[in-house]
Amino acid sequence: MTAGGPGGASFVGRGPELAEIGRLLATARVVNVVGVGGVGKTRLALRAAEEAGGSFPGGVRVAELAALEDPALLAYAVGDALPVAGHSARPPLQAVIDGLRGGPALVVLDNCERLLPGCAPFVDTLVRALPELRVLATGRRPLGLPGERVVELAPLPEPDAVRLFADRAAAVAPGFETAGAETAEICRRLGGLPLAIEMTAVRLRDLPARQVLRGLDDRLRHGRVPQALFEWSHDLCTPGERLLWRRVSVFSGGVDLEAAGHVCAGDGIAREDVPALVAGLAGASVLRPREHDGREHDGVVRYHLQDTVRAFGRALLAASGEEAALRRRHRDYYRRITSRAWAEPSGAAQRSWTERLRREHADLRTALDWSLREPGGAETALTMIAELLYHWSGHHLPEGAGWFDRGLAAQTDPGEARAHGLWAGAWIALLAGDRTTAAARLEEAGAIAGRLGLRGIRGHVAFLTGMTAVRGGDLRAGMRWYEEAVRAHRAVGDPVGLALALSRLALANASLGRAAARDLAEECVALCDLYGEGRHRAYALLALSISAWRRGDMRAAVEHGDESLRHSALLDDRLGLGVNLEAHAWFAAGARDHERAARLLGAADAVWVAAGSRMGEFGYLSRFRDACVAATRTGLGETAFRGALAWGAAMPPGEAVAYALTNRPPAAQAPGKIGPLTRRETEIARLVAEGLSNKDIAGRLVISQRTAEGHIEHILDKLGFSSRVQVAAWVNGRTAV
Repeated sequence: MTAGGPGGASFVGRGPELAEIGRLLATARVVNVVGVGGVGKTRLALRAAEEAGGSFPGGVRVAELAALEDPALLAYAVGDALPVAGHSARPPLQAVIDGLRGGPALVVLDNCERLLPGCAPFVDTLVRALPELRVLATGRRPLGLPGERVVELAPLPEPDAVRLFADRAAAVAPGFETAGAETAEICRRLGGLPLAIEMTAVRLRDLPARQVLRGLDDRLRHGRVPQALFEWSHDLCTPGERLLWRRVSVFSGGVDLEAAGHVCAGDGIAREDVPALVAGLAGASVLRPREHDGREHDGVVRYHLQDTVRAFGRALLAASGEEAALRRRHRDYYRRITSRAWAEPSGAAQRSWTERLRREHADLRTALDWSLREPGGAETALTMIAELLYHWSGHHLPEGAGWFDRGLAAQTDPGEARAHGLWAGAWIALLAGDRTTAAARLEEAGAIAGRLGLRGIRGHVAFLTGMTAVRGGDLRAGMRWYEEAVRAHRAVGDPVGLALALSRLALANASLGRAAARDLAEECVALCDLYGEGRHRAYALLALSISAWRRGDMRAAVEHGDESLRHSALLDDRLGLGVNLEAHAWFAAGARDHERAARLLGAADAVWVAAGSRMGEFGYLSRFRDACVAATRTGLGETAFRGALAWGAAMPPGEAVAYALTNRPPAAQAPGKIGPLTRRETEIARLVAEGLSNKDIAGRLVISQRTAEGHIEHILDKLGFSSRVQVAAWVNGRTAV
């Protein structure tokens, strides 16, 4: 999120407030910007964070809490702003604390007022655990913490209010002049509230300033800003726009045209009219456009409601009598999304669904919570929770464990939905290190599957029973269960389940040096190639790599290992990434390249620290790591060994992958840089390669859009390029073999 105005507009005024916040952040642990709704707290806090960013080498992290409706999810929401917390098996609060240990950091908690009872102890725990941490909060009231410094944000003074009005008016009515007395009077009537000023300025597209002032006078006789302004803006909308305003408020995060059409159309809104109605609300500053950072729908715009505007819409929705129907439509829309994500887990679709589910996370939460509270909605909720298995395991592990607890407690009918929820919940429990819960769930799932004849679920139960045994240290018992899973999935014709079981059985055999590993892995690769499955293919390739290494075929070991590593990185599979980095370290140690081996061990260590455990389900491979550490420490000596470990641990994951895929380190180049670019330019170039717009790059790095554009101009000049496409190709070429 940028610190400017809607659509990247300029930031106006607030110089004294910015200076005060900057001064307070230098000494106070907690700074809280408080004020009425619409006064500009969020924009000010983000601009202050941007300006103070250079003082926080540990980074600036922004957690937007407006979409959060359950205080119990606060730690998860803050964890979403950290690059590693969602991958961790640790309790969410501990994962957040550990994720912020990298030096002085600033966390922005935006919109604390709805979660005030939970925010205060949460922030207190963070600052007590992290002496170098600073927290910049926004809300309508202080948190009430010892040492908290409060900045009371007043409305804009009249000169700044007039400047803001003129700036926004010029965007919709070119040639607008501010000299008229009406402009200052409008700003006075609006009490200097930036949100009210922006929503009123857009009316100059259709009305002269005198008529806008008259309309305000009529409204303000009967209410206060901003409520009266919302009512006036609502009345100026067309009937269809008014209907869409109240319906679209059901969304907690962003909404695109597809979602608006599915959820809001019908009963007065034709599906084909939705784009025009959305454009109308965007033109009235009710909906704020923001391009999202995904590749699947590149160029598609997502729209957001400012918190107070959403609250007005939800009040209208509650009064309309159609809230329950809209909540159900919203839940059913996200039910279709989870079903599609579960049914299409292969090939290029895997990365697209991963990105889409992460974008939709706020509304997935809302849909699940409503369904669990709605009479008769528990089975649908549990089915959705189970279908989000890879979403939880890859990005929101502690939160996913909580949803399985809630879903299984709510849906107790011993049918297929519960059996699915039990085995998927057992997997999440295993990843979280809770083998007792996993075993109990698998036992019940197996009993249901046996009674109902659910052979596919019996295959999953067998596989996870094997994983439980392996995690408990009994590899051979685990392998017998993996073999049972292979037979079960082969019998029912489940290619994904079969590929999963084959990949793990191949890896176990490879660790023991058995020739069967090669045949099992090659069968898995062929199966994955047939169905376009990428996740399990990566583990089968890893099995081929380790098998080749064990029999001394280093060319094949490196070839298969590199391909596996690329797949794991592409899918953001942290477990696969960590094990692959480990294997590359073993290969380097075998070649007596001890410095390279130690650096790769350090890079793998960084992945395991983020995950909260080492090796996960592949603990039986630890003996190879132990041998690698011993050989590398002996080859380098203790001091050099520790230095190389630290060097590797300092590399960001993408840099670590690039290093592992090369035969030597980048010449005299520190981790985090590519070629002639600075660290910051390298970071921005990578985001360009991911397909992010300038606005999204600014939001990701908490800088202004203008600053992001300046960096990109420098990148183009340094590299001699003329387009972003060339930059993307150059970055991708430098990070691939």
